[in-house]
Amino acid sequence: MVVDELTEEAVDRLFHALADATRRDILRRCVRGELSVSRLAEAYPMSFAAVQKHVTVLQRAGLVGKQRRGREQLVRTDPDAVARARRALDELENAWRARVERMSGLLAGEEGADGTAGPDRGTRKGQDR
Repeated sequence: MVVDELTEEAVDRLFHALADATRRDILRRCVRGELSVSRLAEAYPMSFAAVQKHVTVLQRAGLVGKQRRGREQLVRTDPDAVARARRALDELENAWRARVERMSGLLAGEEGADGTAGPDRGTRKGQDR
């Protein structure tokens, strides 16, 4: 699956990043405004290094960007990346809906309008074999 400019690998990184509750929470916090990594680390019962690793996963997926300001590294959400994630999910949904529609069409086509069974059945409605 290729979503706009996203390769399969990029989609994998995106969904891997979003699969973790801490990373989703970091993303939500950064949507409200830029936060330093140290400020983010205060919110979680884990080490600063662990939070940094979570931010790195989000950054590799393109969901956040980091900018150094003095001694701090500020993290901000990339709204375009969130839109790409949405398009990736939309594409998956469209693919599955198309599959379901094709299956529904096949199932509906098992019995013709004249009451005859599909080609594999060889019987008419109400007839015994």
